[in-house]
Amino acid sequence: MNLFLAIRALFFVALLPGVVAGFVPYRILLASGRLHLPAVGVASIGAAVLMLSGVLVLLRCVWDFFASAKGTLARIDPPRHLVVRGLYRYTRNPMYNGVLAVVVGEAWLFSSTSVLTYAAFVLLAFHLMVVLYEEPVLEAQFHESYLDYRRSVPRWGFATHPYEGRPA
Repeated sequence: MNLFLAIRALFFVALLPGVVAGFVPYRILLASGRLHLPAVGVASIGAAVLMLSGVLVLLRCVWDFFASAKGTLARIDPPRHLVVRGLYRYTRNPMYNGVLAVVVGEAWLFSSTSVLTYAAFVLLAFHLMVVLYEEPVLEAQFHESYLDYRRSVPRWGFATHPYEGRPA
């Protein structure tokens, strides 16, 4: 059962963030003729660090979904419990933050305003998805435990103290 869950989790990582942060920026860079690695320097190292940080954030969140809540990042296979561990103790949407860090890092690495514009659209889409779909669904599913979590942890910013509440 855990092997099947792990395979599903990896599949959805490749499918969802893989498309948003990998395939689409690649196609934008290819179409704009900007798909060439820059020389190693402070800017390219900074961009690479930002991208790597985003990937690590994403992987940590996927692990938390898998390990604590027996689910994946896909809406058709969500966690069974409210995830309030790891990075979710500081911000409600660290996975989206990680994906955005990768896309912004790609824009920086390749000096691409087209990818940066795409990142702005991705941010808008994430925000609308969170506000119009995810938050109402989580409130309906987890009731008071989610409301307590939502009052304590910012949607996009970062809390200065980790959330200590326990979901019911």
